[in-house]
Amino acid sequence: MDNRKNGGEKREVWLIFHKEKLLLAENPDGVFTLPAWDSIAPLAPDLSGKKDLKLSGPDTYWLVSIPQEPVLPDGMRFVSLSRLFADGHKQLYKIAGRAVQILAWDRTHRYCGQCGSKTEERSNEFAKVCPECGFTSYPRISPSIIVAVIKGKELFLARSTHFQKYNFHTLISGFVEPGESLEECLRREVKEEAGITVKNIRYFGSQPWPFPNSLMLAFTAEHDCGEIVLDDEELYEAGWFAVDRLPPLPDSDSIARRLIDWFIENY
Repeated sequence: MDNRKNGGEKREVWLIFHKEKLLLAENPDGVFTLPAWDSIAPLAPDLSGKKDLKLSGPDTYWLVSIPQEPVLPDGMRFVSLSRLFADGHKQLYKIAGRAVQILAWDRTHRYCGQCGSKTEERSNEFAKVCPECGFTSYPRISPSIIVAVIKGKELFLARSTHFQKYNFHTLISGFVEPGESLEECLRREVKEEAGITVKNIRYFGSQPWPFPNSLMLAFTAEHDCGEIVLDDEELYEAGWFAVDRLPPLPDSDSIARRLIDWFIENY
């Protein structure tokens, strides 16, 4: 997987992507690893567009996107971020998540959004500068909230109309709109989607969510008033659930599941 320089002090790691999927080696047990460089090199002959992922540490992570999917040798495949996340490959998922966001930014900011001129990339940071008007663009991060709403000893859980194929309940979430604070966004999303108001909002934690470029900010809150009235464009099933009768839940590595586990431990 690596080329070593300076007496083995530095390792070069290559991440080869095709359509936001990462090229990985898969062993007979279904465990994914980054493949060795000598097996990758013939598949990505044009490295002129390589990018340094700018990760801290002694190693250099090179990022390359290839337009055509090559014929792969046995034991290698392109894997989506959702598969890495679901299978619990935390470190690979974290690195790949950063990489696909940089790829998306690079692909969508080749020209200035203000005057249309071709942009130039800075070498010391992820930034694209327009040589004509000076406008600078950075990788976009879209903040969103997710909240565990508690009523007595019950948790609000729902199924989204957008993900009906997944057989689990989860928490209310939504994107922050211009001019909103995180708390204002949370109150609006809960009111719009569930018809209830909340109080005692507390910060819980955060999680990068590169689908494609979100940062999930998690909170807990208490039910204040109102009965459940669902926005049928967002939710098609919901209710209050006690610990002893929880429905199927999302994956354990998600911030949603961490919130739900917190509820289970405390209620």
